[in-house]
Amino acid sequence: MSTQVLILKDKDLWRLLLLGTFTDTDIKDLENYGVISSLMELSDSAGNSMRTLFAVVLSSPLRYISEMSGNGGFSSLERECIRRHHRHEPSENQCSSVLIKHIKAPVPLVWSLVRRFDQPQKYKPFISRCVVQGNLEIGSLREVDVKSGLPATTSTERLELLDDDKHILSIRIVGGDHRLRNYSSIISLHSEIIEGRPGTLVVESFVVDTPEGNTKDETCFVVETLIKCNLKSLADVSEGLAIQDWTEPIV
Repeated sequence: MSTQVLILKDKDLWRLLLLGTFTDTDIKDLENYGVISSLMELSDSAGNSMRTLFAVVLSSPLRYISEMSGNGGFSSLERECIRRHHRHEPSENQCSSVLIKHIKAPVPLVWSLVRRFDQPQKYKPFISRCVVQGNLEIGSLREVDVKSGLPATTSTERLELLDDDKHILSIRIVGGDHRLRNYSSIISLHSEIIEGRPGTLVVESFVVDTPEGNTKDETCFVVETLIKCNLKSLADVSEGLAIQDWTEPIV
């Protein structure tokens, strides 16, 4: 059995988060790190119940998590996509990172979810509500409500880029009750073949201010883990829809 794990660290319990999928054995290992935990039920974008563990960690989980996740280099395709579409110029007090996800679903299907600036809750599991004022266009603002239990309640976000031909979406956070200041992100989709079927390479990058009292590594770690959760949910929803459509593999 696997469980979604949210780890909170330090006297400010919202300072450092880890969100990922772990087996019950992994959770036992986390308990050895001094975890105090409680269970809470959340629902994903499809309305399915997720077993979610909220845990307070008394010692730093960074080394343990890095060992579990592993680190590998980018492929030539991934490097080219990053070079072409994900150029950020972080200032001295900012951090930036790039994340990759391979999804077993065709680009048009995945893009139909990603492009919905007005409905991010279609695949982002911790968004409960989104309201866009006026027509959906570059410069549009959305007001996002975050589900109870996370270190934020609202976020105001502006649509910076929506390219239906190149499958690129970019947003910037311009307000809200959270610590992500001057946050902007780019997500791009690229066609690939996975196990003989149409697949999607998803590349998401971001740049954000480093909050006072945090290091760049801590800040990147927080944002990366939240994006990983969103990308996993995007894969789950997309692949579920793709299974309904696929009949024969590509020869």
